[in-house]
Amino acid sequence: MTPQPDPEVGAAVKAADRAHVFHSWSAQELIDPLAVAGAEGSYFWDYDGKRYLDFTSGLVYTNIGYQHPKVVAAIQEQAARMTTFAPAFAVEARSEAARLIAERTPGDLDKIFFTNGGADAIEHAVRMARLHTGRPKVLSAYRSYHGGTQQAVNLTGDPRRWASDGAAAGVVHFWAPFLYRSRFYAETEEQECARALEHLETTIAFEGPATIAAIVLETIPGTAGIMVPPPGYLAGVREICDKYGIVFVLDEVMAGFGRTGEWFAADLFDVTPDLMTFAKGVNSGYVPLGGVAISGAIAETFAKRPYPGGLTYSGHPLACAAAVATIQVMTEEGVVENAARLGADVVGPALRELAERHPSVGEVRGVGMFWALELVRNRETREPLVPYNAAGAANAPMAAFGAAAKAAGLWPFINMNRTHVVPPCNVGEAELKEGLAALDTALAVADEYTA
Repeated sequence: MTPQPDPEVGAAVKAADRAHVFHSWSAQELIDPLAVAGAEGSYFWDYDGKRYLDFTSGLVYTNIGYQHPKVVAAIQEQAARMTTFAPAFAVEARSEAARLIAERTPGDLDKIFFTNGGADAIEHAVRMARLHTGRPKVLSAYRSYHGGTQQAVNLTGDPRRWASDGAAAGVVHFWAPFLYRSRFYAETEEQECARALEHLETTIAFEGPATIAAIVLETIPGTAGIMVPPPGYLAGVREICDKYGIVFVLDEVMAGFGRTGEWFAADLFDVTPDLMTFAKGVNSGYVPLGGVAISGAIAETFAKRPYPGGLTYSGHPLACAAAVATIQVMTEEGVVENAARLGADVVGPALRELAERHPSVGEVRGVGMFWALELVRNRETREPLVPYNAAGAANAPMAAFGAAAKAAGLWPFINMNRTHVVPPCNVGEAELKEGLAALDTALAVADEYTA
């Protein structure tokens, strides 16, 4: 689709937004939202006709891009047949979505509880774990994000938690492995893995194993920086959970459904959790949907005991029809395989080449269509390009980098001192190279702030 400029409509959209829309995570008078006129595939455009290559996949959810015709058609067909129906009934779209998801989850995660998104999936996973074990505490990692609802944001290990953290949510945080900024003085991945596991088990010992219901981890942390865990770490956490009777919860809201070049990131590590949360890519965000995939043992806890939880729109027919169509598209069009191939053959090598040329790039890390660049002022000292949780003038280098990317036609995903490369999983090679060239231009601006 060719963008048709219409600045007058764009101005009206912007005015209504500024008058009435209250935006997430923002100081309302300090933001300037772009008015978007349309989107298709890996691109979107504004009302002035400027087109952007979306290296954010929305909020890392448009895994098959915008406006895929088969998914749009499935939503239209479902709306014509049955727009909505209560969750207590068996509905074809809901049943089929659950079956297709369960076929792709690892191990015996064969029961699917549907939610409206990732945050409430985490809320229900934690509730299930506490009821299954009869224990109150939940452990989660620093450098993590699990959602904006009350329990989920308390599990989160970044500054978005602070305003809501009253220290009464039963959450204990610990350090997960991240060799580039190791908290364990490690020099190798093997050391980082071993010391991180020792730290976790020590934390459990001092908190009291019999008080801990669950350990919640993003399989690969997303907005915290796409820190792929070292070999053996997740398997080690699985062993620790088994040793102490703790429920192992993997958060695949961002990493799932092809993002890492596998259906789920857990497949990269040959690990099966007890509960696994999902959302985002399950239907490319076309209609809100999330869920919890549940193991046989935890499902059995509620076989004759009512589960005390539910949602009005659990398994909404429109959302589930979109999920069915999305999974079919991903299978028929080889979307998961495309993400794996382009990640290994194009994105990884290109980002490493950029790192060689740009002193602002401290580290490249990722897999599939799930990558991050750690931006620094000094490669030797690894001083971040901007301070932790920087804002205002302190964040000027990242703001300049972001502005340069947008000027080059690339919409970047920026968080603190990192930029993420997370295009749709079915992105074409030519589109990728276009985006990487724009990223090259923007990094030259970040280089101006290096020592």
